[in-house]
Amino acid sequence: MLSDEERRSVAKTLAIAEHDRAPVPPLRDTWPELDVVDAYTIQLMNIADRLGNGVTIRGHKVGLSSKAMQDMMGVDEPDYGHLLSDMEVSGSASVGRYCMPRVEVEVAFVLGRTLPGAACTEDDVLACTDYVTAAIELIDSRIADWNIKIADTIADNASSAGFALGDAQVDPASVDLTKIEARLLKGGDEVASGRSDAVLGNPVTAVAWLARKVASFGVTLEAGHVILPGSVHRAIDAEAGDDFEAVFTDLGSVRLSFTE
Repeated sequence: MLSDEERRSVAKTLAIAEHDRAPVPPLRDTWPELDVVDAYTIQLMNIADRLGNGVTIRGHKVGLSSKAMQDMMGVDEPDYGHLLSDMEVSGSASVGRYCMPRVEVEVAFVLGRTLPGAACTEDDVLACTDYVTAAIELIDSRIADWNIKIADTIADNASSAGFALGDAQVDPASVDLTKIEARLLKGGDEVASGRSDAVLGNPVTAVAWLARKVASFGVTLEAGHVILPGSVHRAIDAEAGDDFEAVFTDLGSVRLSFTE
Protein backbone atom coordinates (compact mmCIF):
# COMPACT_ATOMS: atom_id res chain seq x y z
CA MET A 1 0.00 0.00 0.00
CA LEU A 2 1.20 3.51 -0.80
CA SER A 3 1.48 6.54 1.46
CA ASP A 4 -0.80 9.52 0.86
CA GLU A 5 2.14 11.42 -0.62
CA GLU A 6 2.87 8.57 -3.05
CA ARG A 7 -0.79 8.40 -4.05
CA ARG A 8 -0.75 12.11 -4.83
CA SER A 9 2.40 11.60 -6.89
CA VAL A 10 0.77 8.83 -8.94
CA ALA A 11 -2.35 10.95 -9.48
CA LYS A 12 -0.24 13.87 -10.68
CA THR A 13 1.73 11.60 -13.01
CA LEU A 14 -1.47 10.34 -14.64
CA ALA A 15 -2.99 13.82 -14.90
CA ILE A 16 0.12 15.14 -16.66
CA ALA A 17 0.23 12.11 -18.97
CA GLU A 18 -3.38 12.73 -20.00
CA HIS A 19 -2.91 16.48 -20.43
CA ASP A 20 0.30 16.10 -22.46
CA ARG A 21 -0.85 12.99 -24.38
CA ALA A 22 2.39 11.39 -23.23
CA PRO A 23 1.92 7.84 -21.84
CA VAL A 24 4.02 6.81 -18.87
CA PRO A 25 5.59 3.45 -17.91
CA PRO A 26 3.36 1.01 -16.00
CA LEU A 27 2.54 2.41 -12.59
CA ARG A 28 3.26 -0.93 -10.95
CA ASP A 29 6.88 -0.69 -12.10
CA THR A 30 7.43 2.77 -10.63
CA TRP A 31 5.36 2.12 -7.49
CA PRO A 32 5.61 -1.67 -6.81
CA GLU A 33 3.48 -1.41 -3.64
CA LEU A 34 0.49 -0.02 -5.58
CA ASP A 35 -2.64 -2.04 -4.81
CA VAL A 36 -6.31 -1.86 -5.76
CA VAL A 37 -7.28 0.28 -2.75
CA ASP A 38 -4.54 2.75 -3.68
CA ALA A 39 -5.69 2.70 -7.28
CA TYR A 40 -9.31 3.61 -6.54
CA THR A 41 -8.14 6.36 -4.19
CA ILE A 42 -5.88 7.76 -6.93
CA GLN A 43 -8.73 7.62 -9.44
CA LEU A 44 -10.98 9.59 -7.08
CA MET A 45 -8.22 12.17 -6.47
CA ASN A 46 -8.03 12.98 -10.17
CA ILE A 47 -11.81 12.96 -10.57
CA ALA A 48 -12.09 15.46 -7.70
CA ASP A 49 -9.55 17.71 -9.41
CA ARG A 50 -11.48 17.55 -12.69
CA LEU A 51 -14.73 18.42 -10.95
CA GLY A 52 -13.03 21.42 -9.43
CA ASN A 53 -12.52 22.76 -12.95
CA GLY A 54 -16.20 22.90 -13.85
CA VAL A 55 -16.59 19.36 -15.19
CA THR A 56 -19.53 17.30 -13.89
CA ILE A 57 -20.08 13.56 -13.44
CA ARG A 58 -22.09 12.21 -16.37
CA GLY A 59 -22.09 8.59 -15.22
CA HIS A 60 -19.90 5.55 -14.72
CA LYS A 61 -18.48 2.61 -16.65
CA VAL A 62 -17.76 -1.00 -15.80
CA GLY A 63 -14.55 -2.56 -17.08
CA LEU A 64 -13.29 -6.14 -17.12
CA SER A 65 -16.86 -7.40 -17.32
CA SER A 66 -15.99 -10.62 -19.16
CA LYS A 67 -14.42 -13.65 -17.49
CA ALA A 68 -11.71 -13.73 -20.15
CA MET A 69 -10.58 -10.19 -19.27
CA GLN A 70 -10.74 -10.93 -15.54
CA ASP A 71 -8.60 -14.03 -16.02
CA MET A 72 -6.10 -12.02 -18.04
CA MET A 73 -5.85 -9.44 -15.26
CA GLY A 74 -5.82 -12.05 -12.49
CA VAL A 75 -8.96 -10.73 -10.77
CA ASP A 76 -12.38 -12.15 -9.94
CA GLU A 77 -14.56 -9.06 -10.35
CA PRO A 78 -14.90 -6.10 -12.72
CA ASP A 79 -13.53 -2.61 -12.10
CA TYR A 80 -15.12 0.79 -12.63
CA GLY A 81 -14.39 4.32 -13.74
CA HIS A 82 -16.13 7.68 -14.04
CA LEU A 83 -17.71 9.24 -17.12
CA LEU A 84 -17.40 13.03 -17.09
CA SER A 85 -19.32 15.69 -18.97
CA ASP A 86 -16.32 16.55 -21.14
CA MET A 87 -16.02 12.92 -22.27
CA GLU A 88 -19.31 12.83 -24.19
CA VAL A 89 -18.71 13.02 -27.93
CA SER A 90 -21.20 13.40 -30.74
CA GLY A 91 -20.38 12.36 -34.29
CA SER A 92 -16.61 12.75 -34.30
CA ALA A 93 -13.55 12.94 -32.09
CA SER A 94 -9.98 14.02 -32.71
CA VAL A 95 -7.34 11.34 -32.15
CA GLY A 96 -5.06 14.17 -31.06
CA ARG A 97 -6.99 14.34 -27.79
CA TYR A 98 -5.92 10.85 -26.80
CA CYS A 99 -2.84 8.69 -26.29
CA MET A 100 -3.87 5.36 -27.84
CA PRO A 101 -7.64 5.39 -28.45
CA ARG A 102 -9.75 2.28 -28.91
CA VAL A 103 -13.49 1.71 -29.25
CA GLU A 104 -15.90 -0.77 -27.73
CA VAL A 105 -19.62 -1.40 -28.26
CA GLU A 106 -21.94 -1.37 -25.25
CA VAL A 107 -25.59 -1.30 -24.21
CA ALA A 108 -25.93 1.97 -22.31
CA PHE A 109 -28.32 2.39 -19.37
CA VAL A 110 -29.67 5.87 -18.63
CA LEU A 111 -31.11 6.12 -15.14
CA GLY A 112 -34.46 7.73 -14.45
CA ARG A 113 -34.11 7.30 -10.69
CA THR A 114 -31.16 7.04 -8.32
CA LEU A 115 -30.11 3.46 -7.63
CA PRO A 116 -29.85 2.07 -4.09
CA GLY A 117 -26.31 1.41 -2.99
CA ALA A 118 -25.00 -1.63 -1.12
CA ALA A 119 -28.29 -3.53 -1.44
CA CYS A 120 -28.90 -2.85 -5.14
CA THR A 121 -30.46 -5.74 -7.07
CA GLU A 122 -31.08 -6.42 -10.74
CA ASP A 123 -34.76 -5.66 -10.16
CA ASP A 124 -33.74 -2.26 -8.79
CA VAL A 125 -31.72 -1.59 -11.94
CA LEU A 126 -34.65 -2.40 -14.20
CA ALA A 127 -37.05 -0.31 -12.11
CA CYS A 128 -34.73 2.72 -12.05
CA THR A 129 -33.59 2.66 -15.69
CA ASP A 130 -35.31 5.26 -17.85
CA TYR A 131 -34.09 3.70 -21.10
CA VAL A 132 -31.34 1.71 -22.77
CA THR A 133 -29.60 2.76 -25.95
CA ALA A 134 -26.73 2.02 -28.31
CA ALA A 135 -23.30 3.23 -27.24
CA ILE A 136 -19.71 3.32 -28.36
CA GLU A 137 -17.21 3.71 -25.55
CA LEU A 138 -13.91 5.37 -26.38
CA ILE A 139 -11.18 3.99 -24.14
CA ASP A 140 -7.61 5.19 -23.82
CA SER A 141 -4.59 4.35 -21.69
CA ARG A 142 -2.20 6.81 -20.20
CA ILE A 143 0.05 3.78 -19.61
CA ALA A 144 2.49 3.19 -22.46
CA ASP A 145 1.56 0.50 -25.02
CA TRP A 146 -1.54 -0.51 -23.05
CA ASN A 147 0.81 -2.45 -20.76
CA ILE A 148 -1.68 -2.56 -17.91
CA LYS A 149 -2.57 -4.71 -14.94
CA ILE A 150 -5.53 -4.20 -12.65
CA ALA A 151 -4.08 -1.42 -10.44
CA ASP A 152 -2.76 0.46 -13.47
CA THR A 153 -6.12 0.67 -15.18
CA ILE A 154 -8.14 1.43 -12.04
CA ALA A 155 -5.88 4.33 -11.12
CA ASP A 156 -6.19 5.52 -14.74
CA ASN A 157 -9.98 5.87 -14.35
CA ALA A 158 -10.50 2.36 -15.77
CA SER A 159 -9.03 3.59 -19.08
CA SER A 160 -12.05 5.85 -19.62
CA ALA A 161 -11.83 8.53 -22.31
CA GLY A 162 -15.17 9.14 -24.04
CA PHE A 163 -18.55 7.82 -25.10
CA ALA A 164 -21.15 8.36 -27.80
CA LEU A 165 -24.85 7.51 -27.41
CA GLY A 166 -27.42 6.58 -30.04
CA ASP A 167 -30.75 8.33 -30.51
CA ALA A 168 -33.04 5.41 -29.62
CA GLN A 169 -34.55 5.39 -26.13
CA VAL A 170 -35.78 1.87 -25.48
CA ASP A 171 -37.78 0.73 -22.46
CA PRO A 172 -35.67 -2.05 -20.87
CA ALA A 173 -38.83 -4.03 -20.18
CA SER A 174 -39.54 -4.23 -23.91
CA VAL A 175 -36.39 -6.18 -24.88
CA ASP A 176 -34.45 -9.22 -23.72
CA LEU A 177 -31.32 -7.50 -22.44
CA THR A 178 -29.34 -10.76 -22.56
CA LYS A 179 -29.88 -11.31 -26.29
CA ILE A 180 -29.04 -8.02 -27.97
CA GLU A 181 -26.73 -8.58 -30.92
CA ALA A 182 -24.25 -5.88 -31.87
CA ARG A 183 -21.88 -5.40 -34.80
CA LEU A 184 -19.12 -2.84 -35.12
CA LEU A 185 -18.51 -1.59 -38.65
CA LYS A 186 -15.49 0.40 -39.78
CA GLY A 187 -15.92 2.03 -43.15
CA GLY A 188 -18.90 -0.27 -43.69
CA ASP A 189 -16.95 -3.48 -42.99
CA GLU A 190 -17.60 -5.54 -39.88
CA VAL A 191 -14.57 -5.59 -37.57
CA ALA A 192 -16.13 -7.00 -34.40
CA SER A 193 -19.38 -8.39 -33.07
CA GLY A 194 -20.87 -9.71 -29.88
CA ARG A 195 -23.95 -10.19 -27.77
CA SER A 196 -25.05 -8.46 -24.61
CA ASP A 197 -24.74 -11.59 -22.46
CA ALA A 198 -20.96 -11.34 -22.90
CA VAL A 199 -21.24 -8.82 -20.04
CA LEU A 200 -21.41 -11.00 -16.90
CA GLY A 201 -24.16 -13.02 -18.55
CA ASN A 202 -26.48 -10.01 -18.35
CA PRO A 203 -25.56 -6.30 -18.48
CA VAL A 204 -28.15 -5.64 -15.76
CA THR A 205 -25.96 -7.74 -13.45
CA ALA A 206 -23.02 -5.44 -14.19
CA VAL A 207 -25.01 -2.31 -13.35
CA ALA A 208 -26.20 -3.80 -10.05
CA TRP A 209 -22.62 -4.80 -9.20
CA LEU A 210 -21.48 -1.28 -9.98
CA ALA A 211 -24.07 0.31 -7.69
CA ARG A 212 -22.96 -1.93 -4.82
CA LYS A 213 -19.26 -1.40 -5.52
CA VAL A 214 -19.29 2.38 -5.72
CA ALA A 215 -21.35 2.58 -2.53
CA SER A 216 -18.26 1.40 -0.63
CA PHE A 217 -16.52 4.58 -1.82
CA GLY A 218 -19.42 6.87 -0.95
CA VAL A 219 -20.47 7.17 -4.60
CA THR A 220 -24.08 6.97 -5.85
CA LEU A 221 -25.45 6.17 -9.31
CA GLU A 222 -27.89 9.02 -9.72
CA ALA A 223 -30.91 9.84 -11.86
CA GLY A 224 -29.72 11.02 -15.26
CA HIS A 225 -26.43 9.15 -15.11
CA VAL A 226 -25.25 7.10 -18.07
CA ILE A 227 -24.01 3.64 -17.11
CA LEU A 228 -21.84 1.63 -19.49
CA PRO A 229 -21.87 -1.98 -18.21
CA GLY A 230 -19.06 -3.39 -20.37
CA SER A 231 -18.15 -4.23 -23.92
CA VAL A 232 -19.72 -7.02 -25.93
CA HIS A 233 -16.47 -7.59 -27.87
CA ARG A 234 -12.72 -6.92 -27.84
CA ALA A 235 -11.47 -3.35 -28.12
CA ILE A 236 -10.62 -2.05 -31.61
CA ASP A 237 -7.86 0.50 -32.27
CA ALA A 238 -9.00 3.86 -33.62
CA GLU A 239 -7.02 6.05 -36.03
CA ALA A 240 -7.61 9.30 -37.87
CA GLY A 241 -9.95 8.68 -40.80
CA ASP A 242 -11.76 5.75 -39.17
CA ASP A 243 -15.55 5.86 -39.36
CA PHE A 244 -17.24 3.47 -36.95
CA GLU A 245 -20.88 2.47 -36.71
CA ALA A 246 -22.27 0.19 -34.01
CA VAL A 247 -25.46 -1.56 -35.12
CA PHE A 248 -27.70 -3.28 -32.56
CA THR A 249 -30.79 -5.43 -32.68
CA ASP A 250 -33.59 -3.54 -30.88
CA LEU A 251 -31.47 -0.46 -30.04
CA GLY A 252 -30.70 1.09 -33.42
CA SER A 253 -27.20 2.36 -34.09
CA VAL A 254 -24.59 4.96 -33.17
CA ARG A 255 -21.70 6.39 -35.19
CA LEU A 256 -18.31 7.78 -34.22
CA SER A 257 -15.64 8.96 -36.63
CA PHE A 258 -12.09 10.07 -35.91
CA THR A 259 -10.24 13.08 -37.29
CA GLU A 260 -6.62 14.17 -36.88
